[in-house]
Amino acid sequence: MICQTIRTGAECVFMKSSGCAFKDGACKTIAEKCEGCGKVVELATGRYCQIYMDPASKWLMGNCPRATHVKLAIRENTQKINPLKASKRASRAKKKK
Repeated sequence: MICQTIRTGAECVFMKSSGCAFKDGACKTIAEKCEGCGKVVELATGRYCQIYMDPASKWLMGNCPRATHVKLAIRENTQKINPLKASKRASRAKKKK
């Protein structure tokens, strides 16, 4: 249904014929960590997330899964090599030559 409370004119899954079914009856404003995200929409009543009704709850367990301003650190898959096995392999390679 079309939102009649905060996001007037936007499609909302929580909007029912009796009003907003989200807790406290309206969407929550963005959290401090949401600043700089591409999903933030500025409305007359404040700044809100396009995706989540309560954006602060998405930051409780770490980063927000939809945050566009947070870059994830990608770890390289480095295996630990047992030095004893590495020396045995090296010595076998020298004997074969």
